[in-house]
Amino acid sequence: MHAFDVLGDPVRRRILELLADGERSSGEVTGVIREEFGITQPAVSQHLKVLRESGFAVVRAEGTRRLYAVDSAPLREIDVWLDRFRSSWTPHLDALATEIARGKRARRLNRRSPGGSPPAAPPGEPSNRPSGQEAAGSES
Repeated sequence: MHAFDVLGDPVRRRILELLADGERSSGEVTGVIREEFGITQPAVSQHLKVLRESGFAVVRAEGTRRLYAVDSAPLREIDVWLDRFRSSWTPHLDALATEIARGKRARRLNRRSPGGSPPAAPPGEPSNRPSGQEAAGSES
């Protein structure tokens, strides 16, 4: 099965998320998945089998328990494949992060200024105030 087919299933993605936090028994995984997705124990076992057979998970026996963990090799392969696409979205995400930071800064500055009015523009920049509105405290 292709890696994206494996990861295309929300149950398998959730199992990998659980295993990313560390090794877990099949019983622990089954309990969480049954509660969150409402599927049977055999269905969870089938998803674990798909993850194991596709190389995304490894299992080891400890007495009667089966402990599962993530095998990161297939995830690294996906990361390498995605690398050639990053150049198309990275600048957009960087620009979004900049705009979010600007918005947070503007809200922070608005909370500090009395009455919530926009702060005065730095020297050399146009004012954000509507024309005819004077700065607080300045009188003609």
